[in-house]
Amino acid sequence: MVSIKDIAKKAGVSISTVSYALNGSPKVTEETRQKILAVAEELKYVPNAAARTLKTRETKVIGLYLTDFGGAFYGDLLQGVKEVLNQKGYDLIVCSGKRSHRFLPERTIDGAIVLDATFSDKELLKYAEMGKKIVVLDRELNHPNINHVFLDNKAGATLAMEYLWENGHRRIYVVTGPKASYDSNQRLKAVRQFAERHELDVKEVEGRFTKESGELAAERIFQEYEEPTAVFCLNDEMAVGLYMYFRKTDLVIGRHIHIIGFDNIELAEYISPRLATIDYSKRKWGALASEQLLKMLSGKSVEHERIYVKLIPGESVGSLSNR
Repeated sequence: MVSIKDIAKKAGVSISTVSYALNGSPKVTEETRQKILAVAEELKYVPNAAARTLKTRETKVIGLYLTDFGGAFYGDLLQGVKEVLNQKGYDLIVCSGKRSHRFLPERTIDGAIVLDATFSDKELLKYAEMGKKIVVLDRELNHPNINHVFLDNKAGATLAMEYLWENGHRRIYVVTGPKASYDSNQRLKAVRQFAERHELDVKEVEGRFTKESGELAAERIFQEYEEPTAVFCLNDEMAVGLYMYFRKTDLVIGRHIHIIGFDNIELAEYISPRLATIDYSKRKWGALASEQLLKMLSGKSVEHERIYVKLIPGESVGSLSNR
């Protein structure tokens, strides 16, 4: 591998002069800079990022960790993260899988935004103890180097249940997400609390936040169907799966099967009947996570933040009181 020592020898200058030239320092003339850059190009010199990081103690790169990239959820979140980082001169790498966890202790990245169930709490706390700055979107951890930017899952789930309740629904299926999902567990907790307060008949069906798991849930609901029934899918992807299944049956969404989702993905606006759902800004969520992490990296104190939600009514939920 070509080093700056090799460039200095061929150009007939000192190593420090080469370093100044490659880093754009005004300490060398433009003529000398061009001469050194020409030699570097001739020798096919590639800067040693690891060595530079050791010197500056920063990479200007942030890692965004996601459990997976499937579904329609992540696009706006990624865009919000990227816009803020790029404005501040940082680049973004999107990571998935346990092997990429080493980027934090190896200083490949300056800090991390985590929405990834493959990280254990113990592992994140270990990195925080090493001085790494981390923003988590999917768990609660108490450490000065860890900041929370949470979606208000409990409020959203309560809004959804209230909407079904106000429309006369007392028998409700809830299609959950993966057992390890913080968002799913928080939404389910709110569902259970609401059901207990209002003495509702709630049945839980396990899902995986995918259309396929929504179709499987719909199959069970269809087999058990006796009367108009409401379904709260804890994300819109699963709700779409219900649409796909019930369109192959004689049950009509909004008349026999009443569905509400969570996330307000773009497709929710265009499927018919319009899906009732819980809305929030995924772009704002990503942007706020980036802003919090950059503040931490600059040594500023930050408070935990929350992304608020609102109900989007839809024709997928009809009123039983009008029957």
